[in-house]
Amino acid sequence: MKTALCLLAIASFVLAQPAHGQVAPPTASTVDAVKYAEVVKNAVTFLVEKGQNRENGSFSAEIGPGATALCVAALLDSGLPPEHEAVDKGLKYLLTFVREDGGIYAPDSVLRNYESSIAVMALARANAGGRYNDQIAKTTGYLKLLQWDDAEGHDQSSTFYGGQGYGNSQRPDCSNTSFFIEALKSSGESMDSTAMQNAVLFMSRAQNLESPHNTAEWAAKSNADDKGGFIYTPAGKGESKAGETPEGGLRSYASMTYTGLKSFLYAGVKGDDLRVQAARDWIRRHYSVDSNPGMDQQGLYYYYHVFAKALDANGERLMPDADGNLHNWRADLVEALAKRQQPDGSWVNPTDRWYEGDPNLVTAYSLLALHYCHPDAARDE
Repeated sequence: MKTALCLLAIASFVLAQPAHGQVAPPTASTVDAVKYAEVVKNAVTFLVEKGQNRENGSFSAEIGPGATALCVAALLDSGLPPEHEAVDKGLKYLLTFVREDGGIYAPDSVLRNYESSIAVMALARANAGGRYNDQIAKTTGYLKLLQWDDAEGHDQSSTFYGGQGYGNSQRPDCSNTSFFIEALKSSGESMDSTAMQNAVLFMSRAQNLESPHNTAEWAAKSNADDKGGFIYTPAGKGESKAGETPEGGLRSYASMTYTGLKSFLYAGVKGDDLRVQAARDWIRRHYSVDSNPGMDQQGLYYYYHVFAKALDANGERLMPDADGNLHNWRADLVEALAKRQQPDGSWVNPTDRWYEGDPNLVTAYSLLALHYCHPDAARDE
C-alpha cells in the first residue's frame, strides 16, 4: 500500500520539485510537462514493480552492484525518498558489497572503480543527516588510491597519470575517470584538490585538441571535424571506440565528448578555457538526440545521461546546431526518450553494447537524464 501511494504521488512530485541548474523566468515552457511527468512516473513504476528483486533489493545483480547503485541514484533523483521501500532495500543491498579497503564492489570484480564511484553517487543522494558520511569518506579514499600516479610508476609526463581505469591495474579511460570525478563532486571534494586536478590533466590529454595540455601525435593529426571532441583514452598510443582517421588521427565521438565537458565543468575548469570552448564547439557541430554521434546507436542511453548532465552544467538552455538552429535541448531529450519508452515504462537499446540490452541499466540512465530536464528549467526567457 505504501509503495502504491508513493508511486501515485510521483507525477505531481516531479513537477513540484525545484529545477536543477539555471531557471529562466516562467514564460512558455517548451517541455511538455504532462508528458514529462508521465514518462518519469512510468519509468519509476517499472523499476520499483518489475526491475527490482524484492527479496534482496538488487537490480540486475548478474551484472554487478553498479546497476543497483545506478537504479537507486535514479530513483532518488526522481523524487523517491531514502525511506521508500525500494530505495531502502537497494541501499542495504549495495552496502553488502563494502570491502575492508573501503571500496564497494563485487568479489573478484574487475570494475572496482566503476562500482565504487557509482555507489558513492547513490549514497551521497541518500545522505540526509550525514548517515553515510563515514562510508563515503572511506570509499572516496579508496578511489583515490586507484588513481594512476607516481605510486603506479607514472609521473606527470605519462598519459596514464591522473586517470582511472576499471580497477585491478587496468589502464585508465575517460568514462571511468568521469565517474570518479562525479563521485568526488558528490562527496563534496574541493575542485582544487590534487585528485580532481590530476583527473583534469588526464581528461585534457583525451581531447582532440593540440595544445600545451595535449601534445600527443594523434592530436596533431585531428581533422576539423574531430577537433575539440574526445576519444576513449589517451593512455599509451590512445584509443577511440569510433576508430581512426585516414591521416592516423583518432576520431572523436559524442558520449566521450559530453563526458569530457562534464568532467571539466565539475572539476572547476572555467567556461572561457580553450578546452571547454573547443568541446562546446564540437558539440554544436554534432548536436543530436537521434544517435550518439560517431557511434550511431551504440551506447545511446549512456550518451543521453552524459548529454543531460554536461549541458545542465554548461548552463545554456538553447544549443545551436551545425546549421545555426537553436534547440531547447531539454525538450528535445524528453521527446526522444518519450518516443523510445516501452509500454511497461522501461527502455532498452536494441543495439546491445556495454550492457544496454539490460532494461534496468538503461532505464536508470534515462531517469538520470530526465532529472536535468524538468519543465521549469526549459522555459524561454
